Amino acid sequence: MKHVPKDERAPRPVGVEGAKGVSVAKLVAKDDGAPTAAMRHFVIEAGGNTPWHAHDWEHVVYVLEGEGALVTEGKETPFSAGDALLVEPDEQHNFLNTGDGRLRFLCVVP
Repeated sequence: MKHVPKDERAPRPVGVEGAKGVSVAKLVAKDDGAPTAAMRHFVIEAGGNTPWHAHDWEHVVYVLEGEGALVTEGKETPFSAGDALLVEPDEQHNFLNTGDGRLRFLCVVP
């Protein structure tokens, strides 16, 4: 069993090219003993975005706060707090904050 107190892992700025106003906290990962999944907490400031990218694993996302859009090849899907999203393996994508406040979501990956 592992307990991570809410203030133990604050989001830190993402320094990847193409990221704007993005921070992430790795809440649970392999280093914590999770054998098959990791959970991350993303914060994207107003006007910010994650970089355009793809990888060979899925994202399972739950939106905690704010409004945004999931951009994939040829499609932009708006979402807001309480929505859940699936980004499929090898799907080019990024997340945009389309609201006036911050966007926060949990992301679970294998």
